[in-house]
Amino acid sequence: MSKKTVDKAVPANTSGKSDESVDRRKFLGAAATGVVGAGLVTACGGETGGGESGGAPAVVTQPRVMWRMASSFPRGLDAIYGSGEMLGELTSALTGGRFQIRAYPAGELVPGLQVMDAVQQGTVQVGQSTSYYYTGKNQALAFDAGVPFGMTARQQDAWLNEGGGLDVVRSVFSDFNIISFPGGNTGGQMGGWFRREVNSAEDLRGLKMRIPGLGGDVMDRMGVTVQVLAGGDIYPALERGAIDATEWVGPYDDEKLGLHQAAPYYYYPGWWEPSASVSYEVNQQAWDQLPSDYQAVFEVAAKATARRMLYYYDAKNPGALQRLIEGGTQMRSFSDDIMSVARTTIGEILEDYAAADQQYRQVYDHWRNFKEASYQWFGTAELRFASFAFPAGMSV
Repeated sequence: MSKKTVDKAVPANTSGKSDESVDRRKFLGAAATGVVGAGLVTACGGETGGGESGGAPAVVTQPRVMWRMASSFPRGLDAIYGSGEMLGELTSALTGGRFQIRAYPAGELVPGLQVMDAVQQGTVQVGQSTSYYYTGKNQALAFDAGVPFGMTARQQDAWLNEGGGLDVVRSVFSDFNIISFPGGNTGGQMGGWFRREVNSAEDLRGLKMRIPGLGGDVMDRMGVTVQVLAGGDIYPALERGAIDATEWVGPYDDEKLGLHQAAPYYYYPGWWEPSASVSYEVNQQAWDQLPSDYQAVFEVAAKATARRMLYYYDAKNPGALQRLIEGGTQMRSFSDDIMSVARTTIGEILEDYAAADQQYRQVYDHWRNFKEASYQWFGTAELRFASFAFPAGMSV
């Protein structure tokens, strides 16, 4: 993969600035206005007069704090990595430049798959990563990211942010000296790129595929030779035949990584990741030493950039998919045979892990109970609407 492929510039708009730059500036302005309007940020740049006139009380100047953030993602992926950069831009803007977070892409400080280790050890204060990369540390970390035949982005966000999921996830991270914060979601994913067609579960046997987390566990049991590679390492491996297939995210990112140039068949859906959460992993000691005002700023900034990531993917994926199809990409749907075997397999895996570890059982049961209730609701109104309206396309 050439640098040009990953860091491809977006078309300029009439202002002379890239669309992504303009979008980011608008988003930052709106987010900052909302935070300040909500009264969540204390002025940090100096003192304001109070006195008899009833003005604002004096504000004590806060310390200057500089954090480093190691990301698991290449700089050219502006939806994921760009949201991490925005975190630093927001914390700086909302504290008068006193709380700064500098983002570093995968490989610049630490390799993309060692971000959690760097945070745990205090090498960096914060990491931007996806938790299923670290299931070797604790299998329950997968629930923070995404589970095969699990929840959509809206369902996963609801579980983490309002359904109590973040508390159970943090109970796992606490064993590693880390406190986690939801940092975004990719939305629905594609099933990935294949150098040859796979029409049945039997066709998967012997395939070499890049796929992490529980999806990788399922593929392993289905006879696939599984590899876990960071985003920037995928294209070279696929191009030279070191792997036969790979999943990443969806059309927008996949196009940037140039995966369509190395494999002709693009499968859907991404049953192993109906959505995938990205997390900000913060070293516990660094968090505890942060002034409470800055903690509030970080939390608000994290929520703002998390929302932006999903919006961005939902806005960019349709056009990217159309370009890929027009460029010769061959779309394929996974067969019912493959998905049926995979769904049975993930059920067996989840029960096996839960039977072997009480902490895993607690996280799994909490996640499963929320998922079942959410499926009932979404499977009522939204499923009926989508199954009727989506195939009709532009016929209205």
